[in-house]
Amino acid sequence: MLKSIALILAVALAALLLYAATRPDTFAVQRSALIQASPDKLFPLINDLHQFNTWNPYARKDPAMRIDYRGPASGPGAAFDFSGNKDAGKGSIEVTGGQAPTRVDMRLDMVEPFEGHNQIAFTLTPQGQATQVTWAMHGPSPYLSKVIGIFLDMDHMIGRDFEAGLARLKATAETR
Repeated sequence: MLKSIALILAVALAALLLYAATRPDTFAVQRSALIQASPDKLFPLINDLHQFNTWNPYARKDPAMRIDYRGPASGPGAAFDFSGNKDAGKGSIEVTGGQAPTRVDMRLDMVEPFEGHNQIAFTLTPQGQATQVTWAMHGPSPYLSKVIGIFLDMDHMIGRDFEAGLARLKATAETR
């Protein structure tokens, strides 16, 4: 009886691990919000990392997070290293490019809780007096991420943070 249970569990685990191997090798998450502000007003709130961290949901998850800025305050080469609790993690963000006032590109390099190297793009599209702001992130999905993704909906988890950040960006931009 015990051997049968162990064999069933082993087969189930093997099937789960095989299924994980069939999952996509990359991931992508994207959320958008319509903000009543011009791209010229929004661009500095994203491109200047000091301003970015006033509404960045990950910086807000841990008020005691350590943030060390380096490089210029904004634009390509602007960067910061961060180290926070398990919700915020440890890693760095760097502005890698973009086009004022419609796009900011960044690279996110995570060290903890899981290593990851992802590309981020903020796209600002004028919509009359407002701006459609899209926050997108994509990157590789290593095997461990594929296994975790079977149990946790990463799009939902990360997307929820993006939605909170965009809501905070909206509140910040519309009250200035």
